[in-house]
Amino acid sequence: MTELDLTDGKIFLNKVTEKIRTRLAEVDASIEAGQKDIQSMNEYYWENYTEMDEYGYENYDNQQALLHQVNDNQEKLKMQHRLRKMLEAPFFGRVDFIYDGEDEPEIFYIGIGNFAERTGMLPLIYDWRAPVSGLFYDYDKGPGSYEAPAGLIEGEIAAKWQYKVKNGKMVYAFESDTKIDDDILKQELGTNSDVQLKNIVRTIQKEQNAIIRNTHDRILAIQGAAGSGKTSVALHRIAYLLYHDREHLKSSNVLILSPNSVFSDYISHILPELGEENIQEMSFDLFAYRKLQDTAADCEDRCDQIEREMRDSKAAERFALKQSQTFVDQMEGFALELEDELLNFSDVSYKSFVKSESEIITLFYDKFADIPLLSRMDAVAETFIDEIETLLNRDLPEEERIPLIEKFRKMYETMDFYVLYNRFLKKEGYQTLPRRPLEKRKLRYEDVYPVLYLKYRLSRQAERSNIKHLVIDEMQDYSRLQYLIIRRMFSCKMTILGDRAQTMADQQQDVLQFLPGIFGKDLRRIEMRKSYRNTVEIASYAANLIGVTDLELFERHEMPVLERNVTDLEAALREAVDTLFPDEKTYETAAVIVPDEKTAERAYLILREILAEKDFDCEKRLSWLNRDSSSFKKGLTVTTFYLAKGLEFDQVFSIFPKDEKREMMMQAQYIAATRALHELRVYHI
Repeated sequence: MTELDLTDGKIFLNKVTEKIRTRLAEVDASIEAGQKDIQSMNEYYWENYTEMDEYGYENYDNQQALLHQVNDNQEKLKMQHRLRKMLEAPFFGRVDFIYDGEDEPEIFYIGIGNFAERTGMLPLIYDWRAPVSGLFYDYDKGPGSYEAPAGLIEGEIAAKWQYKVKNGKMVYAFESDTKIDDDILKQELGTNSDVQLKNIVRTIQKEQNAIIRNTHDRILAIQGAAGSGKTSVALHRIAYLLYHDREHLKSSNVLILSPNSVFSDYISHILPELGEENIQEMSFDLFAYRKLQDTAADCEDRCDQIEREMRDSKAAERFALKQSQTFVDQMEGFALELEDELLNFSDVSYKSFVKSESEIITLFYDKFADIPLLSRMDAVAETFIDEIETLLNRDLPEEERIPLIEKFRKMYETMDFYVLYNRFLKKEGYQTLPRRPLEKRKLRYEDVYPVLYLKYRLSRQAERSNIKHLVIDEMQDYSRLQYLIIRRMFSCKMTILGDRAQTMADQQQDVLQFLPGIFGKDLRRIEMRKSYRNTVEIASYAANLIGVTDLELFERHEMPVLERNVTDLEAALREAVDTLFPDEKTYETAAVIVPDEKTAERAYLILREILAEKDFDCEKRLSWLNRDSSSFKKGLTVTTFYLAKGLEFDQVFSIFPKDEKREMMMQAQYIAATRALHELRVYHI
């Protein structure tokens, strides 16, 4: 036990800060000593490597010692980073817990990470993910319990405290009977937006905590309202799982499918802030493009599809058809027919060795029937090569193996998936793709995933076995077909999250209607109906746009939504500029959100002219966020509604055509409106 006085938060802060500084100084010194050791080892190696023993034992020992020291230093650098973060704010909560059968409470301070003076000693501060920390999030003052490795621990919460520490100084400290006091939550939610998503460890709500600490469900599908914190919850869940299953789950085993590069940057700091290494991230569209580079020179992405749907009323129908179960069933029927139609069997010879047509047919249809069609002949070829190598008692060199395998592959009429897909389209009576050489092919978005599905259906693909947990954000924007491909790609645990009200299509898509049919009984759905991001005024306005009725609002009130009819885009922008950043301290981020790319570009160019007249630093504080962007900055951002998804801004200026009642445009306006934290101005042109 520690001699520290734990009852006074301010005194404890001063004392624990001293101990963190002491520990940090020790780590700094250890890192410096480790660096010197590494340098010495390198110098010794280069001075003596010519004289090391001929069997390499000394060289091996030296390399192993060097590797050990480098790894040790890496771990100490991580600890150094964590301790420096803890100096800024060592803790944010406290629970005084009386165990059943005890008279006096034990005091637990809760922070971003564990801190003990020495390894093996009881922590002075407990990680927010530790079992005991669940008391802080889940219970009011009174009876409480938590699940520890030894089993259920029961008792009574005698007191709960909430703190705000900034730059090592106590901002406030107060005792609260409630889980997370509403005043604290309002204060946190009422702060300015940032260019990165905020971590929520200080304000995790009970329903959010249940999701974060869920280790039982294999696939968790979270349907969350705009501003409900679903992305934050998903990322904190990953941090929790990494903390509790370090033996089996590493950061490198987690992948997030994110909507775009900007959003990836927006969330990239969360896990490092929570003491974990960052995870892999990619967009599914980028993955598809890379996977199909041997099929088409280029592929459209979701942005192309959205832009087309705004111009062409039939585009959404074509896309929906080619992503449907009906279309998949037709592709499956086509794949089965190819078994008998795609091959011209013949004898294959190598020097004096011959594999007869009948033998090849038997191997192809019997022995290797479980292998995908376009990979099956490689298995037949390898069988023949194994037989030859056995008889020759030697391995065939690559220059002989490759031409021999090619002889077998030539029995396919074609192995070109573009040609095969076209063959399928023609057979089923659909419009075919232009006949072009590889370097001139560009797949429309509606065709990208059908072609990718055929590729996974007809050929072996490398398994993503290193991925043990997959996070899918904006789940409502994935089609049934895309989920079928994901199921083929990944057999791991998943966290899937989204909001059907933010579907970027003419019709809201509730993927939870068909996901159980794809993933089976492993899938558990959870609803998050309470919105925390927007003020009541903004959330109510947005909900009315598309008829959302089941939204629960956190009671945070600010200025009403301003709605105006104006003559044109420039008039809207001039009005927006007049109210932009009322004072430098009030807001730090703002966004002009419009329907499409061309309008966004025009708005950006107009704003450059208007703001230049007002001595606004356009180079630093005005940015155009497009599909090629990888980050966004403080200041004023111009973008489309579909690239703004997942982001938030202090001020939003929503500019859309007047009297636009198409479902897709109403969805777009809803998305734009729900990006606003404090102020929403809507212009109809």
